Amino acid sequence: MKRFDPTLYFITDSTGFSIEDFTAVTENAIKGGASIVQLREKERTTREYLYLAQKVHEITQKYGVPLIIDDRIDVAMAAYAEGVHLGGSDMPIDTARRILGEDIIIGATAKTVEQARQAYLSGADYLGVGAIYPTTTKVKTVLTSVETLKDICESVPIPVCAIGGLNKDNIDILNGIPIDGICVVSAIMKADDPEGAARELKKAATRITDK
Repeated sequence: MKRFDPTLYFITDSTGFSIEDFTAVTENAIKGGASIVQLREKERTTREYLYLAQKVHEITQKYGVPLIIDDRIDVAMAAYAEGVHLGGSDMPIDTARRILGEDIIIGATAKTVEQARQAYLSGADYLGVGAIYPTTTKVKTVLTSVETLKDICESVPIPVCAIGGLNKDNIDILNGIPIDGICVVSAIMKADDPEGAARELKKAATRITDK
């Protein structure tokens, strides 16, 4: 299996940012401890998405951090990204695996134990589970209880990351849950000091995931 560290999984949101400011936030997040970066662009054209992916990949490669492309395996392939994240309405995981090969990281979204098991059997390398809290992103969310999160963690042998509205003030709800990492968007993207915010979140995530 591919080796990667999901402890602090940073998901980007370029809304309202210039490309220069956006890439600066991304780099500062990595400097603060983001161990994996997902580029998530729901409203850009394919050409715009690819251009941004290439810009971000230059940064992630400099720090040895994997870049995951949300939804689009074509953009992931064209940008030579390390992985892709697939939701329930995206390309099936087993089909993506057949196209991308074994060396590419494939993540999947799961909200139930059944979805988690199916994603694992289809070839997913990790799962994003949530939303634990309501989010301020443009992505539609359905809340997932910490009890379900715990059941999912115990049902599959691949890393599980909690996602959805998590920040330094509410992350303690995950204490005692055998997750492998946390996914954050706004807690870093909207921070006055993205590097400092990432550093604080990484410390909290490391404490929770220290099994």
